[in-house]
Amino acid sequence: MPRRTGRLTSATAAAVFALGAALLTPLPQAAADPARAPATGSGALSGASAAADPVTDHCQGQCDDILPPGQSGNATLADILAHQLLGTYPAHASDQLGRYDALVAGYGGLTDEKLTDFFNDSSFGVPGNQIESVTAPREDVTITRDKKTGVPHIKGTTRYGTEFGAGYAAGQDRLWMMDLFRHIGRGELTSFAGGALGNQGLEQQFWPSAPYTEADYEAQVERIRTTEGERGALAMADAQAYIDGINAYRQKAKDGRYFPGEYVLTGKIDAITNIGEIQPFKITDLISIASVVGGQFGGGGGGEVQAALSLLAAQQKYGVVKGTEVWESFRQRDDPEAVLTVHDGTSFPYAQKPAQPRGTALPDAGSVQAEQLVYDKTGSAGTNAKAPVIAPAKLKPAQGIFDDGVVPSGSLNAKRGMSNALLVSGEHTASGNPVAVFGPQTGYFAPQLMMLQELQGPGISARGVAFAGVGMYVQMGRGQDYAWSATSAGQDITDTYAIELCEPDGSAATKASTHYLYRSVCTPMEKMERSNSWKPTVADSTAAGSYRLQVFRTKYGMVTHRATVGGKPVAYTSLRTTYRHEADSIIGFQMLNDPAYTKNAASFQRAAENIDYAFNWFYADSRTAAYFNSGMNPVRAGGVDPALPVKAEQAYEWRGYDPAYNTAAYTPFSQHPQSVGQDYYISWNNRQAKGYDAAGFGFGAVHRADLLDDRVQALVKQGGVTRASLTRAMAEAAVTDLRGEQVLPELLKVVRSAPVTDPQLNTAVQQLESWRAGGSPRKETAQGSHTYGHSAAVRIMDAWWPRLVEAEFEPGLGDGLYQALTASLAIDESPAASHGATGAHGGSAFQYGWWGFVDKDLRQVLGEPVQSPTAATYCGNGGLSACRDTLLTTLKAAVAAPATEVYPGDDNCSAGDQWCTDAIIHRALGGISHPTVNWQNRPTYQQVVEFPSHR
Repeated sequence: MPRRTGRLTSATAAAVFALGAALLTPLPQAAADPARAPATGSGALSGASAAADPVTDHCQGQCDDILPPGQSGNATLADILAHQLLGTYPAHASDQLGRYDALVAGYGGLTDEKLTDFFNDSSFGVPGNQIESVTAPREDVTITRDKKTGVPHIKGTTRYGTEFGAGYAAGQDRLWMMDLFRHIGRGELTSFAGGALGNQGLEQQFWPSAPYTEADYEAQVERIRTTEGERGALAMADAQAYIDGINAYRQKAKDGRYFPGEYVLTGKIDAITNIGEIQPFKITDLISIASVVGGQFGGGGGGEVQAALSLLAAQQKYGVVKGTEVWESFRQRDDPEAVLTVHDGTSFPYAQKPAQPRGTALPDAGSVQAEQLVYDKTGSAGTNAKAPVIAPAKLKPAQGIFDDGVVPSGSLNAKRGMSNALLVSGEHTASGNPVAVFGPQTGYFAPQLMMLQELQGPGISARGVAFAGVGMYVQMGRGQDYAWSATSAGQDITDTYAIELCEPDGSAATKASTHYLYRSVCTPMEKMERSNSWKPTVADSTAAGSYRLQVFRTKYGMVTHRATVGGKPVAYTSLRTTYRHEADSIIGFQMLNDPAYTKNAASFQRAAENIDYAFNWFYADSRTAAYFNSGMNPVRAGGVDPALPVKAEQAYEWRGYDPAYNTAAYTPFSQHPQSVGQDYYISWNNRQAKGYDAAGFGFGAVHRADLLDDRVQALVKQGGVTRASLTRAMAEAAVTDLRGEQVLPELLKVVRSAPVTDPQLNTAVQQLESWRAGGSPRKETAQGSHTYGHSAAVRIMDAWWPRLVEAEFEPGLGDGLYQALTASLAIDESPAASHGATGAHGGSAFQYGWWGFVDKDLRQVLGEPVQSPTAATYCGNGGLSACRDTLLTTLKAAVAAPATEVYPGDDNCSAGDQWCTDAIIHRALGGISHPTVNWQNRPTYQQVVEFPSHR
């Protein structure tokens, strides 16, 4: 069906209104937000005053951005029903998606002049002839929206007014989504939006890692206000103004009946009487939303219990010494072959394996049990039982839109792909100015988790994106003469402690005990609880049910598992440095938005230092490109191995640890990976620098960042880099199969080490060779064909990879160790691998997999140089002929696998449809869905920038 955009036509509106007489009163009022009316008539501000540019824009038309599917994320009930029936869209709901998608076909001929065919012009302000609407929610602020994208350009004459306008615009564009996310963070999603299994899973995913009481939330706000100096007080004043703006829009939308229609469909507001309420937002809701955003994109470390289990499996197979050696060769903490962001050899030692580990607390074999989370289930809890309500005929088109949950399962997996960056310093560009192409890879949602905005007011001057609900400041974007962005870093800021259990009466402890030893005192765990209940609604047919969520909080974090260590019962806890500090990063964002503070690379790095979550930050102005890795990196006790659980004793705690507010000593600025003026920078969630050890598995000889590094390195060697050429490099990498580009050459060397006599296999090998010679793309033959070039080779690789990995490693490792290692690192994350971290249709791919293991192992078989080799050679037990037999046997099975088996189909795609299986589908958070588009492994929000001048 062709994409339809724009406001409802009169014919369309009439068709919707005819659905039922009972809705005739509210729907005409709800068809559009009068606060976003076109800038015409007596109530409009003049174009000149609305378009006045208060600052000099040093980008001079050379800054672009994109955020699909579109700016508008609110849909009235009329909008939703029209969309469900007729496929129409609210204005600006889907008008950036086509340009974003078209880059797949268009990057080959891209020039600087053609960039705006695929991106928005992100210049400051709105030309007078491009103004679509102007809103003045207060006399000290205007919100001007442009005709092309509807992005809000917020200009305030006071700081309060500017932030109020930011909140008001967020309400206009993301009210329902913000409401969802504050309830997700508080562990109250099922009570708010329905008991669908997806909703149950989502609150069970996020709340246990950040359980708070209302007093805890308030304490975080107060600490920022009172302990972060003038900037802390200013940040909380800004946050309150932002909340005031949200609430002002919330009330106007409710009174005017143009609020999001999901409130009707979930039973919050009656469509006829308008009885019901959208609960007011509070400043503590920002902490709740920040805990979801930070936990999703800015965490790092953890997983030490699973790491311990795989280490134990290795030791059980090989013995302690050899088993540890084998495990370390898969752990790849500091692999010298890994691609790095700081590639000039500078070392930043952190989280390294100690020479003499002490305090490690490995569990006894077979003793580990995951902590129970859900209690007292009733009705549909834990099931998919449905009991559809009898919906009015007028609402039937939208019935069941949330039956699978408001956020589809797997959409917010903590390991989903997150962001890339390509920057080239001026000495290698055509203009002599740095060029940057960068952005966060945050998945594909409708509406998007982030929203575009421009903020201009006292002490604030920026355009870019912020996560909805915490958008007081632009979090990634551009200032007057600089731009910045981030990728998730994932360094180790989370540790696992083994707390020894006890009973207060002195009796013998068991694994079920709810007291523990804290500095030799038997101390009660704090029980954190959420009780949720739900009943079916029009939107979610899940039958009535309820349950209670329970987490035990200790001075060493939240209990995640129970086990025995040396026969003694323990609980394993997870402690991250950013717990109780969910919103502290607001200070760093405030600095990045302040043109009086951020003036150059050095001040940018100091601003980024004030962001507590684990991110890689990148910067470009007209003079230099720069990088800084942020995060609250704890100073660990000497001898502690951060990759494994540690005893909960004072000798092994973080230095200076105070559990009252979860504070400790942190590594200083100088010890964070950083750089200014390096020839180029790339990042795709790879390792940061030499000595900065990886927090998990999968950072070895092959990483998806190699797709960027090889291309940018070649551009730098050639010289004369432009915005278009750097964008082409990103776009080409975005449609490239990592396995085909980086590992297939070694596979083919082994296979071709002797003649392939089987005609069918030889044809398959030739198809793979042709695909590799063509760049290993997963790309349409022509725009809109929905058929891949080299489709047979792509299908063969998708079928071959899981077979060859298992056949290569499982015989040597044994089933137990192989399964334990695959639990720590999945073998594959191709776009077609729906079991991967992003689930199906998630865009991000090739972040996690065994490609580095396969690459090293095959080079060892071939006798090629390998730095930091695996402890054994696994393919064919190290023999070339035997390894070749293994590969050919699995290749034969892959060739025989029909497309319907390789691509089994789902609710969106028929079995065997290769293109559709890969394709990106925006995951609807409300009543509006969007067309399926080409797969791209690319940032969701993306900037292309080159500043020719500076203040």
